[in-house]
Amino acid sequence: MRKHKHLLASWSDYLLEAGCDEAGRGCLAGPVFAAAVILPKGFTCPELNDSKQLSEKLRKQLRIYIEENSLAWAVASVDNKTIDKINILQASYLAMHEAVKKLSHTPQMLLIDGNRFNPYPGISHECFVKGDARFMPIAAASVLAKTHRDEFMQLIHSDYPHFCWDRNKGYPTATHINALRVYGPSPWHRISFQIKSQLKFQF
Repeated sequence: MRKHKHLLASWSDYLLEAGCDEAGRGCLAGPVFAAAVILPKGFTCPELNDSKQLSEKLRKQLRIYIEENSLAWAVASVDNKTIDKINILQASYLAMHEAVKKLSHTPQMLLIDGNRFNPYPGISHECFVKGDARFMPIAAASVLAKTHRDEFMQLIHSDYPHFCWDRNKGYPTATHINALRVYGPSPWHRISFQIKSQLKFQF
């Protein structure tokens, strides 16, 4: 394994690998996004890390660098209605599958952030807890998933400004929950057990 600062460049030295990660799993509103990224041999980016450890400004800069320098990348999302139908875990897996399907190169191995995954037909995978802080391809995927989702939430914020999605991105902050109590859910909210338990009432 080749090491890059504190992140590993790859899991295997000979397989074409795609890192996969999602963003928005713990949100009350909006889609879940996932990204798949194949980095070229010799890819370097000292600042790359788990997206949660990076500032918003640096994430945006890294997104441009990753998209311009990766061998292949793709982003996909699964909407809140589907999340309510199949649950957030299955929706996260589905978004990852869709991202892998959109890649311009077919990887031989998927490096998955987390401890579980629904196998992708014809491609092996390995799961890694905190993989976005261990492997460069997963960290790159975490940056793309997060920045693309944040951009989407910023877009729909203008239609429902009282939820402050430009700041909380759909996560259950006090401002977001208070706005839900006052205005009720928007068409973008996930009407699931999570939102009901947050508000202590049924819709």
